[in-house]
Amino acid sequence: MRSEGGRGRVSVHPSAIVDPGAKLARDVSVGPYSVIGPGVEVGEGTTIGAHVVIDGRVRIGRRNQIWHFASIGAPPQDKKYGGEDTAVEIGDGNTIREYVTINRGTALDTGVTRVGDDNWIMAYVHFAHDCRIGSHTIFANACQLAGHVVVGDWAIFGATTLVHQFVHVGAHAFTGMGTYLPQDLPPFVRAAGNMAKPYGINSEGLRRRGFPAETINALKRAYRALYRSGLALEEARRELEAQRASCAEVGLFLEFLDATKRGIIR
Repeated sequence: MRSEGGRGRVSVHPSAIVDPGAKLARDVSVGPYSVIGPGVEVGEGTTIGAHVVIDGRVRIGRRNQIWHFASIGAPPQDKKYGGEDTAVEIGDGNTIREYVTINRGTALDTGVTRVGDDNWIMAYVHFAHDCRIGSHTIFANACQLAGHVVVGDWAIFGATTLVHQFVHVGAHAFTGMGTYLPQDLPPFVRAAGNMAKPYGINSEGLRRRGFPAETINALKRAYRALYRSGLALEEARRELEAQRASCAEVGLFLEFLDATKRGIIR
């Protein structure tokens, strides 16, 4: 094990196994019976609980809290994976609760599963290979993300939300408990159900984050054009183009529609 700033600043329980090739920064603590592999880097102030396994090429940032029995960096659950040198990258200030599993990437994608900063990831959540999670998100218990899923900043997932592979979820989106997302969920939109259906704008979340009332009202108008007007998708797109002039955030709807490959829930 290599440490920054001296070994005395790293706390490793006697029962933990930390490979000599692992790199632990100052003020990192490792709990009982945890196993840290040779390709792991852990940033300053991160706490690793009991019975945690971190293996493969994994880089974890600063001030993360990783709770008991989490598994980070294990090989992807993908039969095409042939042992390629892929990775997991996790930012700063994340809370990763019990039994969370985050698999490394695959050579068929970017080769990296990424998690941003300040995410709240509750027990039994799974991020499959090549997922890209933004920052400031919340994943309630037992959310399951298949491979190649992309999640924007500030998205919130209700408990047991299931997300199909390659689905994109926009910034500030929200899902209810037990939601299944087979297609992309645009930014700012609330969805619930199996199959998922749209249920308006995430107004309360936007208010809590300081969005002004006029912006929220403009996003509601955009939502009505996309989901309640009866317009075909291309017609709704033209209406959103007109609305973008008075609200820049409406442009995020258009950018999302231009990028979607699976289509949006509608």
